[in-house]
Amino acid sequence: MGDRLHVRRVARMLLPVAVGVLTLLPHGLLGEPAENGRASGSAPLQRVKRGWVWNQFFVLEEYTGLEPLYIGKLHSDMDEGDGSIKYILTGEGAGTTFTIDDSTGDIHAIQRLDREVKAQYVLRAQARNRLTDRPLEPESEFIVKIQDINDNEPKFLDGPYQATVPEMSKIGTSVIQLTATDADDPTYGNSARVVYSILEGQPYFSVDAKTGLVRVSLADMDRETKENYTVVIQAKDMGGQLGGLAGTTTINITLTDINDNPPMFDQRLYQMSVPESAPVGSVVGRIWAKDRDTGPNAEMKYSIIDGDGRDTFDISTDPTNLFGIITIKKPLNFENKPSYTLKVEGANIHLDPALRHRGPFKDVTIVHVSVEDVDEPPVFDSPAYYIELPEDAEIGTVVKTVSARDPDAANNTVRYSIERSSDPGKYFYIEITSGSLMTVRSLDREEVAWHNITVLAMEMSSVSVAVKVMDVNDNPPSLTQYFEAYVCENAKAGQLIQTVTAVDPDEPLGGQHFYYSLAPEAANNPNFTLRDNQDNTAWILTRRGGWSQQDQTVFYLPIFISDGEQPVQSSTSTLTIRVCSCDQEGNVMSCNAEAYSLPASLSRGALIAILACIFVLLVMILLMLSLRTHRKKPYLCDEEENVHENIVRYDDEGGGEEDTEAFDIAAMWNPREAHHHLGKMRQDMLNVHGYVLAKLLEADMDPCAPPYDSLQTYAYEGEGSVAESLSSLQSGTSNTDHEYDYLNDWGPRFKKLAEMYGVLDTNNPPLW
Repeated sequence: MGDRLHVRRVARMLLPVAVGVLTLLPHGLLGEPAENGRASGSAPLQRVKRGWVWNQFFVLEEYTGLEPLYIGKLHSDMDEGDGSIKYILTGEGAGTTFTIDDSTGDIHAIQRLDREVKAQYVLRAQARNRLTDRPLEPESEFIVKIQDINDNEPKFLDGPYQATVPEMSKIGTSVIQLTATDADDPTYGNSARVVYSILEGQPYFSVDAKTGLVRVSLADMDRETKENYTVVIQAKDMGGQLGGLAGTTTINITLTDINDNPPMFDQRLYQMSVPESAPVGSVVGRIWAKDRDTGPNAEMKYSIIDGDGRDTFDISTDPTNLFGIITIKKPLNFENKPSYTLKVEGANIHLDPALRHRGPFKDVTIVHVSVEDVDEPPVFDSPAYYIELPEDAEIGTVVKTVSARDPDAANNTVRYSIERSSDPGKYFYIEITSGSLMTVRSLDREEVAWHNITVLAMEMSSVSVAVKVMDVNDNPPSLTQYFEAYVCENAKAGQLIQTVTAVDPDEPLGGQHFYYSLAPEAANNPNFTLRDNQDNTAWILTRRGGWSQQDQTVFYLPIFISDGEQPVQSSTSTLTIRVCSCDQEGNVMSCNAEAYSLPASLSRGALIAILACIFVLLVMILLMLSLRTHRKKPYLCDEEENVHENIVRYDDEGGGEEDTEAFDIAAMWNPREAHHHLGKMRQDMLNVHGYVLAKLLEADMDPCAPPYDSLQTYAYEGEGSVAESLSSLQSGTSNTDHEYDYLNDWGPRFKKLAEMYGVLDTNNPPLW
């Protein structure tokens, strides 16, 4: 701010001088005065020399006074001071930035001027007669130039900056080039002359005062010690002198890594263990040679350079190229070797030739691997067994003796067994201690050709035993299928009617070979003959012609077939030959002899009509039988035929238990007993008995009536009965269980009822 005030003081001191220069203008003219020219009006017009000479004005920028800034004065020799001349100003900023007093010609700036916004203005001036507005002189052009003051500080347009430099760089190594921009006029004074300096970041870095180039100023800076630095650079104008304006920026400098640190294992001895049952390729453990460098400079390569486990273990680098992974290369066996020692080297992959003197860039460590004992299952002397056995081998034949041993140090005894799922037919047995495999059932190759048996040894060890049953010629050949051939009625003698083939389940080594002939009982038949083609096929030929369905429709021809293996097996198969009517090309038309017995006059349509009539008659008969069966409805199907309770009411009351003349219900319990004493029964008893017998007879005679139960209620007791009412009609209104123990107290008359309800007198023994 003080610098700006100083500039303004200088401007105020120079302003009167500038104005004085502008007003000292020559007044000489090349022609006569205007009055003389006007007197000789007939004289020709001559160019009049301008009475004021100027071409540009100079004014300082950033004027902050309260009054308009005086720029200069326009004056014409014709101006006598009487106000007859009017001065006019046009061009850039006329009327808005600059004004002119039309009487005196004084020019003022009415707005603040900034050179960095606009450095000069082009204006035009003219003197005119105030009354006639007639130009007194030609229009002239002049320039107002804005003079610069130091009002702009240098600026770093791209800051803050990011830069990198390799660690261990030498002094003077270039880091970054900085450039500050000053908006002031570089051609006027020192306002735009910039000088650079470092405010923060010493003694590590320095900056060139003129160029702004940042360099390393401290040797052997180590990234592993300090990686990031912050540097502050200043740019000051006025050549760095007192009063100049300054601007600053920040540079974040990062030291990049170089491979200047050798790797080093964090342990000099690694202890690892692995079970002996671990498969090849299993990971035993990992090691790490630490490197203070980063990125590619820290990538490692590991190798086993010595030790008794070089052939048993392998080492590789993980995907990050940092760790060494130790894996199993060969199967382990605790009983053979319980431990191994490895000497492992870790070395950098990317080396800098200029830094080899800092090496060697590798390190060595020792890895001790202990093999853990595992209770291993027994091991068979062979991974699988293949056995060939003839199918006619006798039961108890020893097929093979398998052997397994316990690989552990204890060497326990091994016991053998057969996995039942591998021998579902139980054809074989194995001796538990010796491992002898033998047959316990007869073998049949045609039934089961292969037996894949799994033999188990103690501790869950197993081996596969494949038993192939060898073929023995024990099956006779037979026709490939049940053949049914035909011979046409127009067939001639020697005509081929069928080619037959045979099949044999046996599989001889030399292949199948069958022999065909007619059975002895058919060898001399007059109808057919057989020719063996010696290629496992045979032809059936006719011996005669003149075949007719009227004579015989079916012929049965026995064929004898034998194979060529020892012992020879043979069989006899029957070929059925039908006599058929054929067309001229030999295509079968009909093989049904009954078709010839139909009358010639009976057509197919008549036969269909007869069959239709028979079908209609059968339908009608079935319909009539169905209607007759369902004509009588089932018992109790109609509401009017339902049997309801018949309540017999008597006006006279009984005398309770003492009334021996009342209705005797015992007759309902034993109708047959009542039948023997009909003469002694009362008339109402006879009516009930007859009604029951009639209903019983009706139900027995009706086959459609279901066996419905008919409930008859006789539940009315006379007055004075200790049992009160025995009716169960109202018993459904209660959800509680009834207790019938009181029936024992009612006397011998209710003993039967007590037995019906399961109530027994505990004082008497039970009756069985």
